[in-house]
Amino acid sequence: MGDAEYEQEQKRKATARREGKKAKKAKVEGVGLKGGERTAVVEGTDIKPEYKKLIEKVEAGIAPGEAKAAKAQKTKAPQVKIRSKKYQTLAKLVDKNKYYELNEAIRLLKDTSLTKFDATVEIHININANSLESKNGTTGDIRGSVNLPHGTGKKINVAVADEALIEKIEGGKIDFDILLAHPSMMPRLAKVARILGPKDLMPNPKNGTVTDNPDKKIKELTAGLVQFKSEPNNPIIHMGIGKISFDTKHIAENINAVLDAVGRSRIAKTTVSGTMGPGIKINLS
Repeated sequence: MGDAEYEQEQKRKATARREGKKAKKAKVEGVGLKGGERTAVVEGTDIKPEYKKLIEKVEAGIAPGEAKAAKAQKTKAPQVKIRSKKYQTLAKLVDKNKYYELNEAIRLLKDTSLTKFDATVEIHININANSLESKNGTTGDIRGSVNLPHGTGKKINVAVADEALIEKIEGGKIDFDILLAHPSMMPRLAKVARILGPKDLMPNPKNGTVTDNPDKKIKELTAGLVQFKSEPNNPIIHMGIGKISFDTKHIAENINAVLDAVGRSRIAKTTVSGTMGPGIKINLS
């Protein structure tokens, strides 16, 4: 493009900008109109057809077709999680289609542990959907508690609600894993419910954290009593039931205690895994 043609093109673009500004100037007149009605009176002349495409180019910086292509390029593709080489190597030890006997599953659990720290043994239980009661048109849930014979291997901080603790909660200090409350304290706890609720720490009679005897409950919890419940509208239970460092026998006894507490007849499938490790299906028959 020569200098003369370039200069002419720039003038056309400048003219297009001016035409666009004139077309966008508008005032709203509402005198005598019904509520909500508006009319816009455009000052200036209509945009000439030959300037319409130029205005689009000037405002966008590129042609309309090119703009769509650029937007498509900027759209990020969904990221696929890529597991580490170590995970992929260890995962090959597990047959995804096989249901292992309990002791063999625990041996694989230990062999496929990825972490440098003492990993948590996790159990994932799929419940038969037809064993869940329906409530108000939504899927019901399963909840309860189980006393793990060998505990979880994790130190649990249990607190009992009182006026001093409520003040600490209001100040943003929460240094407990479970909060117990005597029924008489529940009205006072209402003012911190918005803090405790999202953290799943609000005492609730359904899970036994509202009790007439908090001291007895503390002993039970520190001895290995664990609460469980299925996910809302989803028949799955996830929970930690020990540590990789536990003896095979102790892990097996904890798993059996959970299966008995949930109810084996309700269970469709059970999988165990270590923290960040591959899942291993257990044969329940």
